Amino acid sequence: MSSNTVDTSKVATSNSTAAVATKPSRIGAAATWADERLGLAAMGKKNLRKVFPDHWSFMLGEIALWSFVVLLLSGVFLTLWFTPSMSEITYQGSYDQLRGIMMSEAMASTLNISFDVRGGLLLRQMHHWSAMLFIASMMIHLMRVFFTGAHRKPRELNWVIGCLLLILGTLEGFTGYSLPDDLLSGTGVRAADGFIKSIPIVGTYVSFFLFGGEFPGEAIIPRLFTIHVLLIPGLLLALIAAHMLLLVYHKHTQWPGPGRTEENVVGYPMLPVYAAKAGGFFFIVFGVTALMGGLLTINPVWKYGPYDPTKVTAGSQPDWYMGWPDGALRIMPGWESHFWGSTWSWNVFLPIIVLPGLLFTVLLLLPFIESWVTGDKREHHLLQRPRNAPTRTATMAALISLYGLFWAAGGNDIIAIELGLSINQITYFMRAAVFIVPVIVFLVTRRWCIALQRHDNEMLLHGYETGVIMRSPEGGYSEKHLPVDGAKAYAMTVRDRSAAELSPAVTQDVNGVPAPRGKLAGLRERVRTLYYADDADKPTLAELEEAHHHAEHEHELQAALDGHSADGHQFDGHHSVEGEPLRGDH
Repeated sequence: MSSNTVDTSKVATSNSTAAVATKPSRIGAAATWADERLGLAAMGKKNLRKVFPDHWSFMLGEIALWSFVVLLLSGVFLTLWFTPSMSEITYQGSYDQLRGIMMSEAMASTLNISFDVRGGLLLRQMHHWSAMLFIASMMIHLMRVFFTGAHRKPRELNWVIGCLLLILGTLEGFTGYSLPDDLLSGTGVRAADGFIKSIPIVGTYVSFFLFGGEFPGEAIIPRLFTIHVLLIPGLLLALIAAHMLLLVYHKHTQWPGPGRTEENVVGYPMLPVYAAKAGGFFFIVFGVTALMGGLLTINPVWKYGPYDPTKVTAGSQPDWYMGWPDGALRIMPGWESHFWGSTWSWNVFLPIIVLPGLLFTVLLLLPFIESWVTGDKREHHLLQRPRNAPTRTATMAALISLYGLFWAAGGNDIIAIELGLSINQITYFMRAAVFIVPVIVFLVTRRWCIALQRHDNEMLLHGYETGVIMRSPEGGYSEKHLPVDGAKAYAMTVRDRSAAELSPAVTQDVNGVPAPRGKLAGLRERVRTLYYADDADKPTLAELEEAHHHAEHEHELQAALDGHSADGHQFDGHHSVEGEPLRGDH
């Protein structure tokens, strides 16, 4: 045997021509060099082929992601032209109505972007509209996640990150809204100064530090600019990256259906399908935002004029996402206290500082509170229909109603003017409604979900309504039912049958003796009982088999009548199915 080896890479696969070794291109050589040192090929191959499920509701989070991308792109453009300075100059731009008026450089550069920079007004309005879409889509995405149970283990931390993104997005919107230094945004900054000063003891010191002296000072716009373009976007980018990494690590949740379990993911790979769909969706979001920016006017600062601390625009209101704390402020009674020579303004401190902090804390803790109440420590990758978690669904519905009432209260003056009502009556109504309406919404939503659960059980046991009316031999009428489609029945039955499946109500020791429970455990059991009270369990296997056997028997009796008219005598022994007499005396 020869000791020489053959280089098979240069051997032809046929006898006609010989293979010629080609030298790799520079790009290929660079890629090989990087891969040998970083191992990107193996990692990329695994992640780029990762499977994602497909459902329209999953696109809500993508709207938030792509809106943020539009924000970054348009924000970079605006940064090149905006001057974050409060130094006063005389405006000499192309907008005649304000020419010769003293204003800050921030306001003058905003007018310059709007009227003198090619495409400036379009990009500025796209930036503002995409901020609206960013916050709105995050809120709707958050509601979708909670209603479907996608916040449960192991995704609690991703829920917390999502809530932090919502908080930071709101703050980012407020700081950007305040930069033009027009009369409306200046009023908002003035209100923020009052909010900060309402903090007992330290409020005045915090305001003095933030504004660099007494309001308005000369430092607030440059500082807000730094926060708006550097600090908060950096935090948002880091949290979005963490959010997406956890999404990939935990797998995307999916709706239950045939072939879908807690252990797999049924969908399309990242490349090429999902990447192409996501890329197309980005251009849809970008296009819609561009249309809104080009056709729908938003924040026309030239109508408000430059900020003047001695003036306030009539009917001034913040952007919609800041409307709910403004509404809480408007309906709060004028409570104040005086301690040791200092004034404690509860009428500002409670609705603006305490209430938002309290509600955001409750929002952050919702997954942990639910896990503690239910005792459910399992991992969940299949989504739930909202009706199958009545208490959870009712809780979020109550929070939404509370948010909506505060939001409406933020426009109590506009409501009073447009509807010809008393603003005092609206205020008194809202004060009571924020306590009463969420309770009513909770109870109604919970009973609604339980009714839908029972309706699902009826469909599983007796089939769905066809609209075909049948007459029995006794002369009674009933509607014909047909069995539910197998895939739909599967999706309807993929849920816990009872609360007892999650964790035992009473723990026992090795001898079977109930372990003593503390006050906290007793409270947990009482809350847990209320959490699952009146929930309709899905049918047992025995109940399903009995119902299917009964349905098969009815189908056999009705099969001969399919396609024929029925006069009520088909089962009384006088007529055959075709209507021919069975006995000669008829």
